[in-house]
Amino acid sequence: MDKLVRNFYKLLMALSCLAMLAAFGTVMLGVLAREASWDIPGLDAYAGYAIAAALFLALPGTLQHGDHIRVTLLLNRASPKVRGILEWWSLGAGLVLTSYVAWYAVRLVWVSHSTHDISPAADASPLWIPQLAMALGCIGFALSFAHALALRWRGDSFIAVSSDAAHIE
Repeated sequence: MDKLVRNFYKLLMALSCLAMLAAFGTVMLGVLAREASWDIPGLDAYAGYAIAAALFLALPGTLQHGDHIRVTLLLNRASPKVRGILEWWSLGAGLVLTSYVAWYAVRLVWVSHSTHDISPAADASPLWIPQLAMALGCIGFALSFAHALALRWRGDSFIAVSSDAAHIE
């Protein structure tokens, strides 16, 4: 199961990479279109959708690699027992919050789909399509916190801590 979930994180990270490339391509196309005096409606909206997709889809992978901002000033000064309690509490609170956000992200996609909500921008795209990436990223993020809690229960570590993190924080 661990391997399956980690492969899911890798898939989301690859999709995030594709979204970043799509954002870059869309922005470059917009620059070229302005230089050539072409009017391509909705390019700004598509670039925004791609950037949002890249951000949300990368959430689980960046948590796993220890790239989220973590405030360790208090944790490093706490006793091992208090540190353990704080880490359990943090993972539990993270799971609750990300599950809440994931629930409402999925609900937003459903409402947008069922009400045929479209973008107010010039592209007039159905909003549920770009919202899917947000919902998928939120589901992956909640899953990553549940995964981290399960690994912590077993005594393993989920979140990687790089040696650079100690110097930066």
